[in-house]
Amino acid sequence: MSSSSSVSTLRDTLLDALSHLPGTREFHLHVLVTAPRKTASLFPFAHPRPRVYVQDILVLLSEQAAADEGGSGGPRKLVAALEASVYSVAATASAILYVSKLDSTGHAARPSPTYTLARTLLRFYADPGTRPVDARSLWIHTFARAQGQYLFPNSAEYEGKRPLSDVRLCAWWKRVFADVERDVRAAATTTGLYYVLPGYSEIDAVYALRTAGASRGDEAWTYGHPYSQTDIPLPCPGDGSGERNLGHLIPSFEDDPKSRFMDEMAYTTEGEIQSPQRKRQRTSTSSSQTHGESSSQTQGPLGELRKVLADEFWERMSFRQECVAGAVTGFFTLGITSDSGSGWRETPGAGQVPAQLNKRVLTTLTTGTEYSTEERTIRGTEIVEGAIRGLCEGIATVEYGEDVYGRSLPSFAQTFSGAHVPVSTSLRLPPLDTQRDKKRACPGLVHIKEEHDDDTSSGAPPPSSVRPPSKRRRVTISGAPHPLNTDVASPPADPASPTPISPVVMGFTVTRDNPTAIEKVKNMISVKQKQKALIEQRRGSLAGLDPVPAPRRPTRQP
Repeated sequence: MSSSSSVSTLRDTLLDALSHLPGTREFHLHVLVTAPRKTASLFPFAHPRPRVYVQDILVLLSEQAAADEGGSGGPRKLVAALEASVYSVAATASAILYVSKLDSTGHAARPSPTYTLARTLLRFYADPGTRPVDARSLWIHTFARAQGQYLFPNSAEYEGKRPLSDVRLCAWWKRVFADVERDVRAAATTTGLYYVLPGYSEIDAVYALRTAGASRGDEAWTYGHPYSQTDIPLPCPGDGSGERNLGHLIPSFEDDPKSRFMDEMAYTTEGEIQSPQRKRQRTSTSSSQTHGESSSQTQGPLGELRKVLADEFWERMSFRQECVAGAVTGFFTLGITSDSGSGWRETPGAGQVPAQLNKRVLTTLTTGTEYSTEERTIRGTEIVEGAIRGLCEGIATVEYGEDVYGRSLPSFAQTFSGAHVPVSTSLRLPPLDTQRDKKRACPGLVHIKEEHDDDTSSGAPPPSSVRPPSKRRRVTISGAPHPLNTDVASPPADPASPTPISPVVMGFTVTRDNPTAIEKVKNMISVKQKQKALIEQRRGSLAGLDPVPAPRRPTRQP
């Protein structure tokens, strides 16, 4: 299936499943799926690190009360929300769906749509016929931990909300995974169900979940982790040697206890916790010996991740405080393989939103609203749905093969082949100024270059519309040399023509019959000669001193 219609298809699939709930009910659904982007957080301790793409999913479901006798319906109220992430590894044609949070407000009519919402979304990605990610194997992960609220602030204070206990929550997720596996079993090649309750043996875990109502399909479940089996390919490709360690086996998710445990193990060596080493700046003068010494330290996982096996890791998880702090928690995994799928499509599809938009909506939901009462829930629903409409209103859909102005783009073959590609006239460069080139080539002209104090290279506009006059610093005169007039003789016979004055030597018009004027000129020349002699004397006294080097202008390193 093309990724361009994945958002609308997911929304239609969820609405179709909700329409089968008993009774007459009116739902309003918002589905936000971000465009695929690169991430390095899935396998942070794998070397070499695989190329992974991630998409964030946020589903918000609101319900409107039935219409009264006057025909007007009641206000909308958010009833359920689901947050998930889809990871894809192109090297192994694998994908991972991680359900991070699922919450309800308690304002929905009976039966609650939360179970239908979760089961339909998992089945949509698990089924090879509807899966928008083009992958041959898919892994679905979730961590069950009972809390009063996850996504709706203060919803635990509402008297109509009845959160599940720790054991009942684990049983609820086990039933969801079992139903999804049964729905896609016919379309899949191989399926596998795995679960672990840290601190519980297999017999104790089966008994605890059976008493909570999770007794269907126990024969299809495997109590333990999926990292020792070989029927379903694991997402991380490994280091090429055929051996895998914890850095390649266990993925890291946000707000996941096993991810935090791996972080501690990565920087623990011989019983001591060490801080992460700072990255050294790459230099071009590194020798092969230094590279050989550092390669043995950077390849492979860090700390105890090199030594600990998967079985020992899950045994240690039983002693983690957040897993055995008086409450039952559970890790549930579903693996599916199929014959179709060849890798990830990197082209963003229609209907997908930027990651920042999804984050802003999630921030508005978790920090800008509360759901402790019915009035506050109605107000919070208006705020969240208004934020979604306001943020998504200005998003323009750009299909593949078009630029942001709606003009068609040439294909790869047209661009890099000898075929002619039409160019829009609006994108052409301005014509060259031939007259300016002719003037520059003429040697007889004098060009004056003026340098100002203001820096025009930065491109910053003046603070006002009226540009202040710039201060001239230097004037460079280029062109043919001009002879200087050094003739101080008598003026020409024509009295009407002015006496030429040189910019360097000045001539004085003196009549021979005026002895006073002649004496003044002689005195002035004498003063000039004395000044010149004094200057020459000072130059000679400074000749023995060391020359002071001129200051060098700082250069910017590339």
